Amino acid sequence: MGLRDTNSGHAGDQQAVIDIGSNTVRLVIYGGPARAPVVLLNEKVSARLGKGAAEHGKLSDKAMNAALSALGRYAALLRARGIRRVYTVATAATRDASNGAEFLGKVAALGLNPRLLSGEEEALTSAAGVAGAFPNARGVVADLGGGSLELVHIAGTECEHGSSLPLGTLRLPALRSGGAAKFKRKVDKLIEETGSRCAPGEALYLVGGSLRALARYHQHLIGSPIDDPHGLAMEPDALLTLCRKLQRSTVLAGAPGVAPARLATLPDTAALLAALIAKTQPSEVIFSGWGLREGLIFNDLPPAQRRADPFAAGVRAFAEPLGASPSVAAMIAGWTAGVVGSHDNQRENLRLSATILAIASQQVEPNLRSVTVVDWALHKRWIGIGGPERAMLAACLLANVNREIPVDIELLAKPEEVHQAVSWGLSVRLCRRLTGLAPQLFSSAELAVADGQLVLTLAPVIVPLATEVVEKDLKLLAEHLSLKPVIEQRAL
Repeated sequence: MGLRDTNSGHAGDQQAVIDIGSNTVRLVIYGGPARAPVVLLNEKVSARLGKGAAEHGKLSDKAMNAALSALGRYAALLRARGIRRVYTVATAATRDASNGAEFLGKVAALGLNPRLLSGEEEALTSAAGVAGAFPNARGVVADLGGGSLELVHIAGTECEHGSSLPLGTLRLPALRSGGAAKFKRKVDKLIEETGSRCAPGEALYLVGGSLRALARYHQHLIGSPIDDPHGLAMEPDALLTLCRKLQRSTVLAGAPGVAPARLATLPDTAALLAALIAKTQPSEVIFSGWGLREGLIFNDLPPAQRRADPFAAGVRAFAEPLGASPSVAAMIAGWTAGVVGSHDNQRENLRLSATILAIASQQVEPNLRSVTVVDWALHKRWIGIGGPERAMLAACLLANVNREIPVDIELLAKPEEVHQAVSWGLSVRLCRRLTGLAPQLFSSAELAVADGQLVLTLAPVIVPLATEVVEKDLKLLAEHLSLKPVIEQRAL
């Protein structure tokens, strides 16, 4: 693990992970809030260290030279940017190679401080990344790399039974060459020995570039409006059907976001995944964009920060520079709670975050606003939410700017969820158009439901603000809720 920089300032707020893997050697620089770090730079070189380790038991000179060249560049970049909080880790290929220690010595000579993770440490750290992304995670985490497959059971932030199996993507072609039946027996035996199995109601969380490529391929096939596989949840039977189709394929058509090298590994990845699903018996399969690298950062957070909601932290860090005040958003959420609120704390947290983003969207140029908010909802990397919540975000933000909901968004969530989110957006629209988001005016108006009516009660001081525009917005919300709009003046 690298040096720690406690100084304040831009560079001091950044941290980096150098991941010396079996397929790639990667540098990722993170900024933003510690609980929801944002990727500022992501570079990789396909050194394929694991190829020599798998075939000959040692790292080849060619692979080491490619890796060291990339690592020299990374070290120079980090020095130039003044980033001192650096995690440098090596995994399966270096761990398994007879000359791994020699290689790490050369890495250290570049000014880096490499740490060789054991198989168990690698598994537990990847699971910590999943715990950071999905605070309520329960089940089995499977991290597929070039040299190995890591399995670990997870329950919230508690991770246990970390195992590392020689089933990395670089090893799969040789294993499958003996036929499907032999491959399945080998994989089944290795997984069985780890004891990895989901209890009823638990999920299988998938980590790794090849697995994310498979998820992205699926999104392309179904025409999903979301192009980020993080948070994609699938029924096991549906995923097994896809895996059976892929593992029989010899030539696959290209898909946006899936590199040719990843595309070529999909049949092998699908074969392993089918066996993994069959042995672990999950109730749901969830793809994670967070894994080992984010797990290193998450493990170093204080306990209070680890318990924080990553989605809420990400939204606030994103929206505050756009003038969105969380306190004003909370006031709006409180003002509308009696009409569009719920007793579900998780859903209320989503409503509050959607309200913050709705305020922030007012800073976007009007003719770009509807396109921009859809990008925010569907394409920005949000941690802690999945497809249905993204669809609700989009529905809320579009309703706030009085735009119709595209059909493809409605495919991501249940009709009642989309309907609820539209009511959030229309209520925010009414509040901001009535008050201009001036907090001192909130107490001069009240919104409530009574006898089939949506009643807006105004103090005399705010009556002049209830123009035709406000009446129209009240009517939009009332009709959406199947209520009759009424404006009343509060008695003196």
